[in-house]
Amino acid sequence: MPIITIQNLTKDFGAVRAVDDLTFDIDEGKVVGFLGPNGSGKTTTLRALVGLVTPTSGAATIHGVPYAELADPLSQIGVMLEAASHPARTARNHLRVLAVEAGVPRSRADEMLELVDLGGAARRRSGGFSLGMTQRLGLAAALLGDPQILVLDEPANGLDPEGIRWLRDFLRGLAAEGRTVLLSSHVLSEVAQTVDEVVVINHGRLVTHSPLAALSSSAGPRVRVRSPQSERLSAVLAEHGHDAARDGAGSLVVVGSTQEAIGQLAFDHGVVLYEIAPESSNLEDVFFDLTSTPHLEVVAS
Repeated sequence: MPIITIQNLTKDFGAVRAVDDLTFDIDEGKVVGFLGPNGSGKTTTLRALVGLVTPTSGAATIHGVPYAELADPLSQIGVMLEAASHPARTARNHLRVLAVEAGVPRSRADEMLELVDLGGAARRRSGGFSLGMTQRLGLAAALLGDPQILVLDEPANGLDPEGIRWLRDFLRGLAAEGRTVLLSSHVLSEVAQTVDEVVVINHGRLVTHSPLAALSSSAGPRVRVRSPQSERLSAVLAEHGHDAARDGAGSLVVVGSTQEAIGQLAFDHGVVLYEIAPESSNLEDVFFDLTSTPHLEVVAS
């Protein structure tokens, strides 16, 4: 049985459908990136999973049961949907209060602060923390019950490059222990270095659920072309049905074609080329390709 199951989940807020018949499963010991544009239904889905939103229909379950029916939820699933704390409390006291509520030893507070590299800030009031420190404190809170599952909404928000690298190594270490991590993020370059697979949604519906490597390889060939006659080249490519977009350096990136075909077209139409080379698709390319149209068909994993 999958460790997390989203089954035909639908959630309406009045006339607005935030999640639309969404279905996917997550297996144990995986780091899964949960991706989608703003307003795609990611946070609503995560909130339904941890019992903060009641589905209009369908279900979101952990080990086959809803969050509210888990016998000891904090030992099974740790949640960071919005890193927050009482600004007048120190980091240590914030975690100690949560530890008492969770029924775990108060000593876990100091253990978790050390784990997330906040041991030196234990006596500081959290109201003076940077956004990155607040994120780390939220992660420490999610880990208090030593859960097997972590659900994190934008955990890299506010982290500097060193902090993002720390988070990547930290999450991979948790997965190596057999834990499962479901995280949403807009930092796609970092997701690509962290996750085993991705779930992409748009307009509340599943776009794809795929291993990361398979998703990148499914995007098809891409060729980067640089020409002093880029407008002419763009028109020729469009005339022959090639999808081309200009990148930040002024080159054209052509999707779904080959160097040979583009080179031949340029030669036939007298277009000078300065450079033509294959280009690897990255997660950001694939993400925008998948979410650029309003109506999308589901891609099976």
